[in-house]
Amino acid sequence: MTNINVNRSLNDQFYRYKMPKLIAKVEGKGNGIKTVIVNMTDIAKALSRPPAYPTKYFGCELGSQTHCDAKSDRFIVNGQHDANKLQEILDGFIKRYVLCASCDNPETVLTVLQKRGIITTACKACGHSGQLETNHKLNTFILKNPPEGTNVKAKDAKTPKKDKKKKDDASPNNSAEENDAGDIKHADALNDADFGDDFDEDWIEDTSTEAMKRRMQELSVGAKSLMLDADTDKSEEERSTIFFKFVKDRMPITSEQYKAILAEASRLEIKDKASMILCELILNNDAVKLIKAHAQLFVQFSRDNRRAQKYLLGAIEQSIKLHKDTLLPKTAIILKTLYDFDIVDEESLIEWSKKVSKRFVGKDFAQLIHNEAQPFIDWLQNAEEESEDEDSGEDAVEIEYDDRHTAEGLREVKETTPKPNGNTVNNNGKAPPADEDDGDDLDIDDI
Repeated sequence: MTNINVNRSLNDQFYRYKMPKLIAKVEGKGNGIKTVIVNMTDIAKALSRPPAYPTKYFGCELGSQTHCDAKSDRFIVNGQHDANKLQEILDGFIKRYVLCASCDNPETVLTVLQKRGIITTACKACGHSGQLETNHKLNTFILKNPPEGTNVKAKDAKTPKKDKKKKDDASPNNSAEENDAGDIKHADALNDADFGDDFDEDWIEDTSTEAMKRRMQELSVGAKSLMLDADTDKSEEERSTIFFKFVKDRMPITSEQYKAILAEASRLEIKDKASMILCELILNNDAVKLIKAHAQLFVQFSRDNRRAQKYLLGAIEQSIKLHKDTLLPKTAIILKTLYDFDIVDEESLIEWSKKVSKRFVGKDFAQLIHNEAQPFIDWLQNAEEESEDEDSGEDAVEIEYDDRHTAEGLREVKETTPKPNGNTVNNNGKAPPADEDDGDDLDIDDI
């Protein structure tokens, strides 16, 4: 069986945390077709999570029903699904529910505080602990089905009437002691991460101002978690509005907030289009400088995601139109900046240049943007040919591109060779005049 890194973003072959590569088998036909995760138990064991968790996560992400039968080792997702696609979705589960938020180490333990509606995580490697940062539909399932060994009264909510009667007849003091003991064990397991050294064993009985404030805060967290889970059921427009407000409330954005912004977009399932909102809130007349300053934020959304890059280029068109007097002449420089910082790749830029779309700014203005971008597109298309010419030893013209948006931005630089006396000559053997530059400016139309 092939083993792969738990954190597949790391290519280190000596990475110590491995898991089996996901194996999927399609069964049935027509409406009864389903995909069986053959080795889900082994995968879950490597991740130290119940196998039902990643299976249900698949169902949430794919909008499919799931079936988990641990006794017969059958974990099923309805519908026909490719193993590679499921492996990519599993990467999302690992990032959200397995890797430590601080050190990206998978040696984490999930603990459920069921009565408070809270899921906590503690890392054995770095010691980081606290409430789970992820808000996902799976949270509801985890709260109802806590990991084995979690000291919560998981069956309290489903207590039969006759058992409930027995519980009512039990001593109140004994009941309180049982609840307190369970909470104390939780605190010990987390090294008092959530409550600190001041964890109160008599949480229910303490009526001090500090205890009441703490209880209200914890209840608010639980209610907020339920509300966040409901966000994913809203329309895309409503989710986009929530994300817009989330980012706007954090303006001006700092690099420390990038991770939270990405997590919120992923939670709301609008990662592909999130860059449009970021452009709207971040970019202004000084777009080139701002793109450079927040390059890592944009890269988080666009890396290896052609669809996200397409929406980002549409958002750039909108920003250029909004600040057309300043940004339209700088179109080529803006696109070059996106390319230089690996925010948009060459293929996406070439594809964008082939069609003038009316979708984002209208056909007429889009054509103006494409006209301004053409010098950069020409340079981009010719760069590979020029590189091949240089490798073959033929005379080549090197193209320099600077931050000026005029024709001076593209210049021909002729190769020079030293004379015996130290002076230089150009390719035709003539020394350049003393009062002239080494390279002659070319008109963009000539290129």
